[in-house]
Amino acid sequence: MSRQHSPINVSRRSLFKFGAGALGTGVLTAGLSSNLLAAETKSVPDDITPDKALQELLDGNDRFVKAKRRNPNQTQSRLVEVAKGQKPFASILGCADSRVPSEIVFDQGLGDLFVCRIAGNIATTQQIGSLEFGSLVLGTKVIMVVGHERCGAVQAAIKGDPVPGRIGSLLEAIKPSVESSKDKSGDKLENACKANILAQVEKLKSSTVLSELVKAEKLKIVGGYYDLDTGRISLVS
Repeated sequence: MSRQHSPINVSRRSLFKFGAGALGTGVLTAGLSSNLLAAETKSVPDDITPDKALQELLDGNDRFVKAKRRNPNQTQSRLVEVAKGQKPFASILGCADSRVPSEIVFDQGLGDLFVCRIAGNIATTQQIGSLEFGSLVLGTKVIMVVGHERCGAVQAAIKGDPVPGRIGSLLEAIKPSVESSKDKSGDKLENACKANILAQVEKLKSSTVLSELVKAEKLKIVGGYYDLDTGRISLVS
């Protein structure tokens, strides 16, 4: 996928308006100031739409499933290129599970994906902030919340047993999805996993930053369910 790049910048006054809640489409497309960025960023090509970005993810996963991976953008020259600035086309909110590495299952490479991972793929305040940055500043065109088959965090939330440390904070975030899916027919764990994916999608859509980008048709937010046995990611709706 060929990408042309140009810098992003915005005034300090725009940042103040952003903090005050006066967020408009002009500020959304402009990005944040260089004071916020640790390194130079680059703009997304005009021809990459949210639908095309989503299709790129699905096509990459199809190659992975069929053992036809291209392993794109993993060369030394790509390493040198993205060292100067990143411009990923998609963001992933995924589970921390070691069996679901985003760049591999979507057949992508260096600088292609902006990835946030956390047990249970839950949208915490920090995760939402990160994804806002990924879409608003870096220009990702799609966010996919990726949950997976037999998720241990969701299983623990279903069991409801006491857990040590701060693990319980993760389970508390998942419990509403367990409750909302408990009367559905079929596999209880799968139903809860998919309900949790959709709940996190809705939480992301409640973000002022992300919702404005969605309204402007500059971003798409979707859910995906990963099959551990086949490697296939199917859209959840």
